[in-house]
Amino acid sequence: MSWVTTKLGDVLTLKRGYDLPSSIRELGDVPVVSSSGVTGQHNVAKVNGPGVVTGRYGTLGEVFFIDKDFWPLNTSLYVQHFKGNVPRFIAYFLRQVLSQLSSDKAAVPGVNRNDLHAKTVRLPDPKTQERIADTLGTYDDLIENNRRRMQLLEQAARLLYKEWFVHLRFPGHEHVKIKDGVPEGWERVPLSHMCMDVRQQVDPSKIDPKTPYVGLEHIPRRSITLQEWGKASDVESSKFAFNSGDVLFGKIRPYFHKVVFAITDGITSSDAIVIRPNENWLYEYVLFLISSDLFVALASKTVREGSKMPRADWKFLSSYLFELPPQEIVFAFADTTSGIIAQLKVLALQNRQLAKARDLLLPRLMNGEIAV
Repeated sequence: MSWVTTKLGDVLTLKRGYDLPSSIRELGDVPVVSSSGVTGQHNVAKVNGPGVVTGRYGTLGEVFFIDKDFWPLNTSLYVQHFKGNVPRFIAYFLRQVLSQLSSDKAAVPGVNRNDLHAKTVRLPDPKTQERIADTLGTYDDLIENNRRRMQLLEQAARLLYKEWFVHLRFPGHEHVKIKDGVPEGWERVPLSHMCMDVRQQVDPSKIDPKTPYVGLEHIPRRSITLQEWGKASDVESSKFAFNSGDVLFGKIRPYFHKVVFAITDGITSSDAIVIRPNENWLYEYVLFLISSDLFVALASKTVREGSKMPRADWKFLSSYLFELPPQEIVFAFADTTSGIIAQLKVLALQNRQLAKARDLLLPRLMNGEIAV
């Protein structure tokens, strides 16, 4: 195993990504990669894979490995030339390089590719690169496998919700009459009849600094499973406390599709609404109602146009009438989906442990402390 000291620009070449407005994207399977990872799809690739992408600004250290042809957006930098190095290794290598940097240019740190190219680094030979990439890749492969399982579980639960409560094909529907769009025995009740918003303000400086903090940046897009969070020590202003199982809803317009159930106690951004069912038996029904496309669309309609930071009107949403099925139907739905939610929580916690183990190993492999 041999290591050389060189400049990062001799290891790789970074290039800015390309514009691709949402309005001109076409349906396809090409990943569109921004500073926060894969955020969409297109039918044309701009760069041949495999590739490595990082953000031009934002949290330093976020690096994404793309194993197929892709389109990097102009908010990102991508590796244009690997110069004979192993692409997947470079993804880990660049993550380690960026994690060691800090920026005092602005509140949101920026990445200057010329500065990065001039940085002095130590690099192992290609065979060692392959072994390091294989070692770290084992963790990421397991994480990705769990993510796919979570997607399938969530999809199954959402389809069941739509089948029963949108298309009204619930058990025994053949024998139930529909009047004004509502099955007999069902009620129309205000959302506040089923759940409440919890506004327990907390000063982060007065609680354990390791208390989990969930900002909107931690909540995944179109997934109800929370997998990432920060610490209370990372934030300053007053936040809202939440309990494990509470539903977190991003109330700013771009984040209405960000709805998750909490898998730990913690604090969240004041730009999120903490929602708690009034009764335990309503939990699964409320979770999938609030994360449904219909609810997200309704929240969008409550926004006041022209406001600088458009927010959902919770007062309106809590008074809006929603269908509430009889208890026996809600219980039957919970019997299936409660097991799915439990599996999602287990998989999410597994992924956090895998990521933690990988991140502890990463710097020791990158500085040659551990031989492979």
